[in-house]
Amino acid sequence: MPSHQKTTSPPERPVVHPTRRDEIAAVGSELIGGPIGRWARVGGSALTPVRVVALVAIGMFALGMVQKVPCYDWAWFRGSSSQYTHACYSDIPHLFVGRGFSDGLIPYFDRLSGDMEYLEYPVLTGLFMEVAAWLTPGGGDLMHREQVYWMVNSGMLMVCAVVLAVCVARTHRHRPWDGLLVALAPALALTATINWDLLAVALTAAAMLMWSRGRALAFGILLGLATAAKLYPALLLGPLLVICWRAWKWREFGLALLGSAGSWLVVNVPVMLLAPEGWKKFYTFSQERDVDFGSLWLIITQRTGERLEPEAVNTYAIVLMLLACAGIWALGVMAPRRPRFAQLAFLVVAAFVLTNKVYSPQYVLWLIPLAVLARPRWRDFLVWQACEVMYFLGIWFYLAYTTSGNKQGLPTEGYQFAIALHLAGTLYLCALVVRDILMPERDVVRQDGSDDPSGGVLDGAEDVFVVGRAARPPRHAAHTEESPRVDWGAGAQDPV
Repeated sequence: MPSHQKTTSPPERPVVHPTRRDEIAAVGSELIGGPIGRWARVGGSALTPVRVVALVAIGMFALGMVQKVPCYDWAWFRGSSSQYTHACYSDIPHLFVGRGFSDGLIPYFDRLSGDMEYLEYPVLTGLFMEVAAWLTPGGGDLMHREQVYWMVNSGMLMVCAVVLAVCVARTHRHRPWDGLLVALAPALALTATINWDLLAVALTAAAMLMWSRGRALAFGILLGLATAAKLYPALLLGPLLVICWRAWKWREFGLALLGSAGSWLVVNVPVMLLAPEGWKKFYTFSQERDVDFGSLWLIITQRTGERLEPEAVNTYAIVLMLLACAGIWALGVMAPRRPRFAQLAFLVVAAFVLTNKVYSPQYVLWLIPLAVLARPRWRDFLVWQACEVMYFLGIWFYLAYTTSGNKQGLPTEGYQFAIALHLAGTLYLCALVVRDILMPERDVVRQDGSDDPSGGVLDGAEDVFVVGRAARPPRHAAHTEESPRVDWGAGAQDPV
């Protein structure tokens, strides 16, 4: 029911140093001299937090490229199982040939030979792949061209990784060091060059940064571009609708929606009109593909021995996703304080990952920036990352087991355990985010009295539409020895 509870926007706060507030960060800092001291002089150095985050992101990305060296040298080209036993598989060199880029075919317009008639990626990702093909010299040995194509793509994806880390570091103005969680994420280094997902992830992170600065139209434009590269970013409009509804910020939501639709149409309409069969391949392929790696549905089919038809799984997944979205909506309007945008965004994308009929190892990239913004806590983040690294190893060793004649690798039961570990790790992080929403005093971002640093116009905004106990003031931010007590709704009247 309607309520008018005013929240005073918090003043500008000093930079949060994680080594003072996070025990895991404090322990890890011993490698570089220990936690920052009380009297340490902060600032005045060329190595600002954002620059450090960018440099670390480059370093970790480079380590991820080094991890692919066995495949780059020979395993991509000499037998299928070697690239799995070395856990260095990448779609990039294989699709250079398999999707016609080596022959100069134009994505979506030129028909491919084989089972896949057209490129099965969204338009902006297809453009990214084509630009990399333009930068790859023609002629000469095909293996060398595949290697160069992977290197060109890796260079372009490294730029995306740096943009991602920097955008996350700048989204919460007084928490730039949270960007190190992204830069140091093991799963980011391991999966960054498997596919082209980093393009959409970087655009989504840039959109989140724009929203945090109150630029709703720019947010929408970037989110539309991200959706033109991968479908999942469109899910963020749902959480945004919930919290804008609660704060009655319809103008800003309208601008975001308009910008998203407009930029998506600008990218897609030309291809939609000129090459309709090629354009729709991504969408028809997503609908028609069978249950695939990494999903709950794969465990069910393998344990029962019965095949689930794609149509049935699509229906089950949509129903579960709608139920999850209904729960997220209820959480958004009934929580004691309006949830932060990043919290609901993480939950809705995680729900999609958990219910989808496929989970490729690079899909973890979708969640990394949202998890950092929703729950910037090193212990919980590393627990989740450990589960994802185990899944990363599990899928490659399982493929090694199924493709090698000597059955060396991870058997089916072991792979099912790896999937279950990935699901459990994601659910663990979801549970913590839900707890933070229901108990805002446990939210590490709000413990200094902040409201929603990534919320833009929502930061410090009034709660206008709330349901249930959320309509009963007063409410308070965390009150600890290090942070003052901050009232949410102080002076507001009880709703009639």
